[in-house]
Amino acid sequence: MTSAISFTVHHTSGQARAATLTTTHGDVPTPAFMPIATQGSVKGVTPDEVRALGSHIILANAYHLYLRPGADTIERLGGLHTFMGWDGPILTDSGGFQVFSLGGLRRVTDVGVEFTSHIDGSRHVVSPEDAMRYQEALGVDVAMALDQCPSYGDNDENVRLAMERTHRWAERCRAAHTRPDQALFGIVQGGHDLEQRAASAATLTDIDFDGYAVGGLSVGEPRDTMHRIGAFTAPLLPKDKLRYLMGVGSPLDLVEAVGWGIDMFDCALPTRVARHGGIYRAEGRIAITSAKYREDTGPLEDGCDCYACTHFSAAYVHHLFHAKELLAGRLATLHNLRFYQRLMSQLREAITADTLAAFQEDFRARYTPSDDAARLAQLGKWSASRSGS
Repeated sequence: MTSAISFTVHHTSGQARAATLTTTHGDVPTPAFMPIATQGSVKGVTPDEVRALGSHIILANAYHLYLRPGADTIERLGGLHTFMGWDGPILTDSGGFQVFSLGGLRRVTDVGVEFTSHIDGSRHVVSPEDAMRYQEALGVDVAMALDQCPSYGDNDENVRLAMERTHRWAERCRAAHTRPDQALFGIVQGGHDLEQRAASAATLTDIDFDGYAVGGLSVGEPRDTMHRIGAFTAPLLPKDKLRYLMGVGSPLDLVEAVGWGIDMFDCALPTRVARHGGIYRAEGRIAITSAKYREDTGPLEDGCDCYACTHFSAAYVHHLFHAKELLAGRLATLHNLRFYQRLMSQLREAITADTLAAFQEDFRARYTPSDDAARLAQLGKWSASRSGS
């Protein structure tokens, strides 16, 4: 089947690439960050606002939309683009990670995944063929193959079995996928073992997907482990296909990963922390609820062109959070999403100008990441909540 997308590399700087992903719903300049629209909505903002912030592609989740309102319902209503009012490209996560996060509520076999709905306790079985059917019904531009994501700390045997099952499911997804206007990406697994990562990349490359994702990271491992596995895996994937790092989204991680040759990212981090007063700046993330911003007449971040920064002071947003006004989370979300898209634009410009190494060095010097222990603790809380965005 002819690919529904094309991927054109315009310039390289080391392993990094400035490129364009072309889909039936528009072009995506890469490196690109996808805001999360788990339920068909980027929390707190409209599709027009998402577009104005600089986003070209969004991610929705087939697991959540399958449970509510149902993929078949969305198909009858005109497909996901029409349903949610977004005319740009959409990628759907098949639900492998969401099922992984269900823990004791799911059972994985070669047939597929049997799980209990976190919404109403109903029982469901989703096979690779089902995952393709649901994503085809949604009508998205990029569908993801169903995979099995191992837990961090799983023994070598369990990681190997999950990887091999992912490969078998990938072949079944490829065979079941029929929609000519939809691309299909495979997902590399293999835990934190370099040999298994290499084997997974080779197997999936032989299946010849339209693009490739690096999965199974940001699931509880230390940051240096994540970077080691990502930096090893990315160059193993085809140079003429898009490379997507799933679920990894702190600004420092994105800057590093672009240097490995990663083209696309998604993460709930910018919208999730925004709802709790977390604001991204060039020097790191701040808590706008802190008392030191109570009388700060400047914007959330100097030099930012988002609606929140050009219309309101940091003191006002601080006030909104303490007053528990709904506008607080909206303004923080607008800023954080714009921060991420500005960062992607800066990375594309640095690659094209052959100044990426200098950009990365400057970013590392300015940006203070969150403490790794605190990051892992928070990740565990978010995973347990299974909120998705």
